[in-house]
Amino acid sequence: MPSRRKIWNLPQSQLTEEGVYRQRGLHRREFLAAAGLSVAAAAVGCQAKATPEQLQATKTEPILVAGKSVYPAERNPAFEYGRPETDPQEAAAYTNFYEFSTSKQTYLYVDKFQPTPWTVEIDGLCSQPRKFDLDDLHREFAFEERAYRHRCVETWAMCVPWTGFPLKALLAAVSPKPSATYVQFETFNRPSEAAGISRGFEFPWPYTEGLTIAEATNDLAFIATGIYGEPLPKQHGAPVRLVVPWKYGFKGIKSVVRITLTDKQPATFWNTVAPREYAFEANVDPDVPHPRWSQAREHMLGAGDFYPTVIYNGYGDLVGGLYSA
Repeated sequence: MPSRRKIWNLPQSQLTEEGVYRQRGLHRREFLAAAGLSVAAAAVGCQAKATPEQLQATKTEPILVAGKSVYPAERNPAFEYGRPETDPQEAAAYTNFYEFSTSKQTYLYVDKFQPTPWTVEIDGLCSQPRKFDLDDLHREFAFEERAYRHRCVETWAMCVPWTGFPLKALLAAVSPKPSATYVQFETFNRPSEAAGISRGFEFPWPYTEGLTIAEATNDLAFIATGIYGEPLPKQHGAPVRLVVPWKYGFKGIKSVVRITLTDKQPATFWNTVAPREYAFEANVDPDVPHPRWSQAREHMLGAGDFYPTVIYNGYGDLVGGLYSA
């Protein structure tokens, strides 16, 4: 009996819908030829357009501190996209969140998910382990908005404004020990609220990710609680997610519940599922192809415009020193 293809082992053409990567005047056959894919391999259909009502239903309420919300936060002028900002509805309607669905239309499956109340526990090799609820995060840290480029391993990209604060500030609050060399992140594991978990999908739930301590304390690593000047919608990782824009998007774990400082490289979700295809480091690099597709180009979500992929997603001046020999 032939082996069943696992759901994560799909060709790139089946991961990104044609309606997203179609450029003006670029037909499907021409795109496949340009991407080096066969037409026969691309059994791809356009996803239905999300309605404003459907997207509105995924929004979450802001946390108020002294009767005020941190949204919208002041934009940090040090960060710029270098290309047009992605339409908010396009970004909200096209997300990866396998806890809910293996499709991009995760906004259709998040209705049972309860992002409040919420606690983020930080433990492991730190002198002051602690649990932070959402009030703590909004009260104790200086929120700002950052315009970051996002690059998915599937070759689609977007430009979105995240609201939050540097991860290094959160780690500093628990005083990491000198022996801490890695940081592990873990998301929620609630099968009753997430259909993807309840169906199993042969995945090692809960979703985990990891960074080196040097990466985690780099100023670019960001804890986000908002996007487009509002609290994170459920499909974007409400209420707390990681954003590391020089790495492929799967490193940006969503809906974080635990952060553990450790002296060992942690096992991570996609590196466990398919280590040949999803490295622990996972830095954006046009010269390192995915085993099943090229990473030399990327296409913007919604607009469909193509750009050449840049090492570290264009953030080499901020993070390149982390990887110098």
